Amino acid sequence: MHILDVELITVRLPLVSPFTTSFSTQTERTPLLVKVTALEDGVRTVGWGECVALNDPVYSEEYLDGARSMLESYLIPILFAAQAAGTDITAERVGHVLRHIVGHRMAKSALEMAVLDAQLRAAGRSFADFFGATVDRVPSGVSVGIHESTAQLLDAVGGYLEQGYVRIKLKIKPGWDIEPVRAVRERFGDIPLQVDANAAYTLLDAPLLRRLDAFDLLLIEQPLAEDDLRQHAQLATLMTTPMCLDESIVSAARAADAIAWGAAAIINIKPGRVGGYLEAKRIHDIASANGVAVWCGGMLETGIGRAANAALAGMPGFTLPGDISASDRFYREDITAPFVLDGGDIAIPTGPGLGVEPIPEVLADVTVHTVTLRAS
Repeated sequence: MHILDVELITVRLPLVSPFTTSFSTQTERTPLLVKVTALEDGVRTVGWGECVALNDPVYSEEYLDGARSMLESYLIPILFAAQAAGTDITAERVGHVLRHIVGHRMAKSALEMAVLDAQLRAAGRSFADFFGATVDRVPSGVSVGIHESTAQLLDAVGGYLEQGYVRIKLKIKPGWDIEPVRAVRERFGDIPLQVDANAAYTLLDAPLLRRLDAFDLLLIEQPLAEDDLRQHAQLATLMTTPMCLDESIVSAARAADAIAWGAAAIINIKPGRVGGYLEAKRIHDIASANGVAVWCGGMLETGIGRAANAALAGMPGFTLPGDISASDRFYREDITAPFVLDGGDIAIPTGPGLGVEPIPEVLADVTVHTVTLRAS
């Protein structure tokens, strides 16, 4: 496969309602799309990727403008240079070619994803087939942000349950934890329920966090700092609620360490956070070999990222419902044909590559910036 050009497309999508976590409130998303145009045996093919970096470096050190600059100034030129030197560019080689660039996993992931999409479309093969998915649909959970009042939270949770979501995840932070969880459990009974702290607590909060054990949660996600596996392992010995890591898991090697040290009974896999879907698959394989459950987290992706996440979550080790919600959970109009909830599930696309692509008119309406880099 010979890459002809790579286009970086920034879009702006308003959210249907504000989404508040322990670190920020989002009212819109500005995803960065990567469009790769390539030739395979003389036939032109197009692949799509999505960079999940937020506008500001609050979830991780990456952010939108930085990711765009990294792709434009380093990653894409390096890929073009490797191609010019005779390297056959495949998704499996992208990580190797870019290995000497430290970090910037979300930017790398988007480029790898676009190359993989083009590669699979040319071969007439789906993401689901590539990953070895064993199902054609995946159960859908929903992430519920922090609300201004418990009453508003209960209304929101009730609405999502009526829509058919099979698992509720509550965002928590200091001052918004025990009482909201208690209220949801009392109102809705034994629904599958978990909480996500996004690293908002310290080990000094262990007595408070242990009170969550009373609510029979599926898991507690990333309560402590992302760089502290040791303290997560220590907290795990103090709680009966299973410990799940998100921000801490940035690679397959880090996942292996977390499992070995007892810091993670469950792992949330976000392909953008770990550097790409190939690394995400490696984490799945390591977790499965060690009897550790995994699930697919979300970063408010458009239909592009949602399609890839659904395919990944079709692998057998993904035994817990992920955050692969319907398009209308966040967007009034997605840039692809919308993903819809059907009996609590999201169908995995079956077409070549991602099986979805942006609707040209919609993409044109929401695009706020483009730049194209061409191979010499």
